[in-house]
Amino acid sequence: MSFDEKLHGVIARHDELASLMADPDRLGAEKFVSASQEYSALTPVVEMVQEYFAAREEMGDLAEMIADTGSDAEMRKMAEEEFHDLKNRMPELERNVQLALLPKDEADAKNAILEVRAGTGGEEAALFAADLFRMYQRYADIRGWRFETLDFSETGIGGLKEASAEIRGHNVFARLKFESGVHRVQRVPETESGGRIHTSAATVAVLPEAEDVDLDIEEKDLRIDTFRASGAGGQHVNRTDSAVRITHLPTGTVVSIQDDKSQHKNKAKAMKILRSRIYDAERARLDQERSDSRRSQVGSGDRSERIRTYNFPQGRVTDHRINLTLYTLDRFVAGDMDEVIDSLISEDEAARLSEATGG
Repeated sequence: MSFDEKLHGVIARHDELASLMADPDRLGAEKFVSASQEYSALTPVVEMVQEYFAAREEMGDLAEMIADTGSDAEMRKMAEEEFHDLKNRMPELERNVQLALLPKDEADAKNAILEVRAGTGGEEAALFAADLFRMYQRYADIRGWRFETLDFSETGIGGLKEASAEIRGHNVFARLKFESGVHRVQRVPETESGGRIHTSAATVAVLPEAEDVDLDIEEKDLRIDTFRASGAGGQHVNRTDSAVRITHLPTGTVVSIQDDKSQHKNKAKAMKILRSRIYDAERARLDQERSDSRRSQVGSGDRSERIRTYNFPQGRVTDHRINLTLYTLDRFVAGDMDEVIDSLISEDEAARLSEATGG
């Protein structure tokens, strides 16, 4: 099927859906909802296709005007300028249409569960993990997203062993999904008296938040244990079994939460994370089945992969997957992350376009 045939097919399907929705009684409630969702998703694509076709048609009209030597010279000059402007715009219009036609990741529009864990490097790794967690919180604030800490297991001097958060807002997962992996820091630790640069690491996982409709978890497949919370929290943590551990028996997935004084709230938070982990694992399994090459196009998608280095002495942040280095580390850790995230998204789009077009 040629590119033009594909585009005309999209317009025809959009028209067909409009015709079907004109008679909702004949369509039935369930099919009407499905048709309405598909129509809404296709509408912006059709608008891009129509803009592309209109520009191409206008270029044809202008070319005829330019070729007509009998027409007014001033008009031909104006036509030439418009023709060249349109010609320069055409690659962008075509690319926008091609991107719109790429298969969508159904999880892109979802909220996300963020998990940060200290890796190698002792207390310095824990301090870096806390810095990363705050960085994502600041980024969420800048984007106008809601950031809710689900669990936070801290160390004695302000670091964290592991922490998780729910981030809610527009296209959260689409913008954060490339953050999963090992983040490495190079700096002089606060605890280092000799001024030597240390290297340590933290692991970040970003999971699409699963909803009830995404997967069915049966009660019989869960083992729920309660125990007394440990660590900071005052006398209360030693008196009540407020901490919750949930094990999903079929997959062996385990989530423990002790952040809240309420056992009920801890259970709800644990289920939210458990559901998202299982959903994410199932997505990864399906991707693997489709093709080995369907793993994340930016990097390997492996969470053990080192994806980024934060070098504080040089004020440098380097994303190794796209070989991008910025000397704006202070701004980056303060939440000004869009330049790197936009570059990652563009790289992924380019890779998927190349794959789709056989380039």
